[in-house]
Amino acid sequence: MTQTRARQILQSLIQGIDPVTGAELPHETVLQRADVLRALLAGLTAIEQASARAQRRAQLPGNVGQAWTTEEESRLVAAFKSGDSAVAMARQHGRTLRAIEARLEKLGLITAEQRATRGGFTGVSEAPPRSRLARGAILGRKRAQRRSR
Repeated sequence: MTQTRARQILQSLIQGIDPVTGAELPHETVLQRADVLRALLAGLTAIEQASARAQRRAQLPGNVGQAWTTEEESRLVAAFKSGDSAVAMARQHGRTLRAIEARLEKLGLITAEQRATRGGFTGVSEAPPRSRLARGAILGRKRAQRRSR
């Protein structure tokens, strides 16, 4: 059974409809019990989450999560030294931009400050993230400025 069909069946049952005939189910059926409905909703939610995870995973490069080999690291270092962009290296290695930068940092070829990625798989941030302490100081200054007006 496909996830799509399982989702359709659960949705029908939650709505009180026979998934085979399309007829309304009797009101005294066990499906009208709150705990049964909650269980059906939990199952539907689990299927939808698994489907969303699979869709996100399908969009990632092929080598995500794979261990780096010595040979692959050597090719990465050569590409870096020849001036290839991190995006080009990511495509070439089937890795995310974040993985490329993390490996380059681990190999001592770049510093954390030179990385463009912050926090997401492939998200590129325009500015490095601020620490909680720095954010708190900024917010504190803004509050003080508002109070002094």
